Amino acid sequence: MNIAIFEDPAVEKLAPITTSKPAYAISCGSYRLIDFVQLLGGNKIATVRNHLKGIQNRDFDCASTLDLSYPKTIVVNARVAPTVDNYQALQQLGAGPPCVLRADDDSICAAVLPTDTLPADAFATGDWINAVSEIIDAANLPPAPIALPTFQYPHDVIRLHMQHCEQNLEFRLLQDQLQRLTEGVFVAQRSPPTIHPSAVFDASDGPIIFDSNVQVGPHCFFRGPVYVGPNGKISEHSSIKDAVCIAHTCKIGGEVEGCVVEPWTNKQHHGFLGHSYLGSWINLGAGTCNSDLKNTYGKINMTYGNQTVATDMQFVGCIIGDYAKTSINTSIFTGKTIGVASMVYGMATANVPSFVNSARTLGQLGLLPPEIAITTQKRMFARRKVAHQATDSQLINDMFTLTEHERPAGLSKQPIAF
Repeated sequence: MNIAIFEDPAVEKLAPITTSKPAYAISCGSYRLIDFVQLLGGNKIATVRNHLKGIQNRDFDCASTLDLSYPKTIVVNARVAPTVDNYQALQQLGAGPPCVLRADDDSICAAVLPTDTLPADAFATGDWINAVSEIIDAANLPPAPIALPTFQYPHDVIRLHMQHCEQNLEFRLLQDQLQRLTEGVFVAQRSPPTIHPSAVFDASDGPIIFDSNVQVGPHCFFRGPVYVGPNGKISEHSSIKDAVCIAHTCKIGGEVEGCVVEPWTNKQHHGFLGHSYLGSWINLGAGTCNSDLKNTYGKINMTYGNQTVATDMQFVGCIIGDYAKTSINTSIFTGKTIGVASMVYGMATANVPSFVNSARTLGQLGLLPPEIAITTQKRMFARRKVAHQATDSQLINDMFTLTEHERPAGLSKQPIAF
């Protein structure tokens, strides 16, 4: 069958997570939606916002046209959470008759359509979602008796990660080539990890998985569910616990609890990180800590732009966009977001816009120009032996333009002085 993933307008509410990546590439419980779609097989199609097309063409193997030999096409919203339950629901949809599944706001979560009702190039146009919506409306499809939880706001990534992490990792045990190291602890068979014998494990609440080439330093503690992706490095004396999933090629140290960490991100030194989402190519300076609990122990409200959203969650840390940095001993208050390519010094007592140098507690907020962000990007890539391409620079420039509304007018380009 054809499986077509699409981004709808609500994807903008997931910023800063989706400022730099397709919504289908958000990690949750060690999986991305694109990973589960790959497991479904068939012809995979994806449409993304214009500024992400170069990234998609380079990093994701997606077709641009329908395979007319498949009688069915499943349309899937990119905001559908990558959980085992949703994966199994999509399998069930694919095996059933044409139908449509809508969210409470009437947006399409998923639909099953006869392929012959769609033009072969239906997903090659920028306005395809309206065209397909019209086809769905005209077909008068019955509603699907299935629920597919989606990401509505950034904190939903943390919420759904906490809820589904254990189940996702149990599923991973069935999919990957892993061998048992000790009770509840599993390691990759190919290029197995190097784990110091002083490491301590507690898998009573979920499995602990170390993928290929992981390095674990002395005197580390792990309490599952935990996943450490390929080429990850866990610094000595670290505590990684209670639903932590770390993607490939990350360096992690200190105390980390209930977090999602995307590829190429470093939190190498001491400091607490709790119930948070970290994008890619982030570096947290030594001693950086965040709060994930209010002093009143009450439920946390998040501020997104001019909107205040009740999370109904007691623990929410921070949401940090790709390419952001913090200085040594940075403190991030409960439920704050840090935009893409920003640099934070001191305390983050409020949300930090994208592309700024933020030292609010010192009375300074300045612009971080895209050329500086690109120079930093190139240096980071070189350290990791990753080839820098024109697509990467294009992404920085496009994100700078797209996030202009976040920043106060008239910010100085002069470096922050201490």
